[in-house]
Amino acid sequence: MIFGEFPVADAEGLLLAHSLRIAEGSLKKGRRVTRADIQALQAAGYRSVHGARLDAGDLAEDAAAAAVAAALQGEGIVARRAYTGRCNLHATRRGLVTVDAGIIDRINAIDEAVTVATLAPLSAVRAGAVVATVKIIPLAVSGEVIGRCIGAVGQGAAFGLHPFAEKRAALIVTEQPGDPERNYATAVTSSRRRVEGLGSHLGLVQRCAHRREDVARALRESLAAGCDLVMISGATVPKDRADTIPAAIVAAGGEIIHFGMPVEPGNMLLLGRIGDVPVLILPGCARSRRTNGLDWVLQRLLAGLAMGSAEIKGMGVGGLIRSAPEAEEDTEAVEPAPPRVAAGRRVAALVLVAGSSRRMAGSNKLLQPVAGVPMVRRAANAALASRAIAVVAVTGFAAEEVKAALVGLDIEFAHNPEHESGMASSLRAGLRALPADTDAVVVVLGDMPMVSAAHIDRLIAAFDPQRGNIVVPMKDGRRGNPILWPRGFFDEMQQVQGDVGARGLLQRHAERVDTVPCDDDAIFADVDTPEALREMEAR
Repeated sequence: MIFGEFPVADAEGLLLAHSLRIAEGSLKKGRRVTRADIQALQAAGYRSVHGARLDAGDLAEDAAAAAVAAALQGEGIVARRAYTGRCNLHATRRGLVTVDAGIIDRINAIDEAVTVATLAPLSAVRAGAVVATVKIIPLAVSGEVIGRCIGAVGQGAAFGLHPFAEKRAALIVTEQPGDPERNYATAVTSSRRRVEGLGSHLGLVQRCAHRREDVARALRESLAAGCDLVMISGATVPKDRADTIPAAIVAAGGEIIHFGMPVEPGNMLLLGRIGDVPVLILPGCARSRRTNGLDWVLQRLLAGLAMGSAEIKGMGVGGLIRSAPEAEEDTEAVEPAPPRVAAGRRVAALVLVAGSSRRMAGSNKLLQPVAGVPMVRRAANAALASRAIAVVAVTGFAAEEVKAALVGLDIEFAHNPEHESGMASSLRAGLRALPADTDAVVVVLGDMPMVSAAHIDRLIAAFDPQRGNIVVPMKDGRRGNPILWPRGFFDEMQQVQGDVGARGLLQRHAERVDTVPCDDDAIFADVDTPEALREMEAR
């Protein structure tokens, strides 16, 4: 490449070094000068221009930037069109970016003409975000240099994008006498913002006394509902592994993975686990919208990256987080809960808990515990943790005892005084109690304790409000429960009699039935007898 100042009359084919104004507007930097451009420059009074003539084998800045960026592309990372010597690489979906610093350093060391800048490793990005930029400094660079840059990538991957998995999170807020209501509200608001900002769903929110047994009970309920991430915002922050909330994790069958982290703010975070479900005790700063150690842990958990004691210990370098001045507000502003489902898919859940348990040898099966949680509460929590916009429980037999077992849950009640006549009367009572703007209802049976929010959400996801399809779970060619019914069938459901529910409508409207596959027997497993309960407990 020959760079210099050239007479305008001799500038044809030159790459302009700077943008130049002419009568019709401007000639942009990097433009290849034409005969018409020469006439326009002369008319504007220019006698000379700065620019570059390419030698054989040289690449203009845009072509050079595009070539390097193309070599850096990888799964989830794509290059867009180069401009003014720059080519950006963008994320195709939301997730965490990993960077091979060795590859980037090798490219930057080859020649000052080629530069690559990236986000910090493990940065969280949204779809379309710029994760790296390739910038060619001069107007052109030799093809030999670009070839060496491409060779520096080799067979490796300069970038990785670990997409955030959609998880169903539970939040447990513990309280002591006299705690201000704002503590609960800010804990919910900040946790929802963090979880849903990463593409997951805060499905279940529970509040309980700051006592080991109460927290352990809430943990068991969160697991029974199908939550695969649990966060605990305590009335006090633990000071020891034997403190109230860590002890509750152990009492619920879990273990403490790591207490504390070398990150400020956020160093009082505790990571535990119950089975495969991570449990996080939130640091006090979690009520703030500022970035803190909780954000880093959540991002890596949801991106499917390893997160254990060693990973937390390795966060110290760079772990002193300083927020931007515009993020100095310490306390999360309390906001109303956002809509739980997309507009046009307003599905409610109807939990039928009116039965009299005739085959249970004198006890009410709905009040019997399965894995430490009463069956009726398991069903209600599964509905609450799902994407349902509202939950209505239909009571009948032993209504007061059943309602007492559901105390503290954000559900509505409908009483069925005709419960002895069978399930159909409970359907009628429940349908009358649904919100007026409900598009569909999932009918959840209270004696099916293994049904979780995940089963309910599969039905909701398969529901098409435009088609008005009935959605049924299926395994091995057998239909199970729960079942989703569109509003268009409510009138017919009101006419059903007896104890078979709306089963006959499935046959009558077979052309409107869609099935969703399920990979477990939860959609068949009900409890009617003491033997069935013992078998369920043994599982």
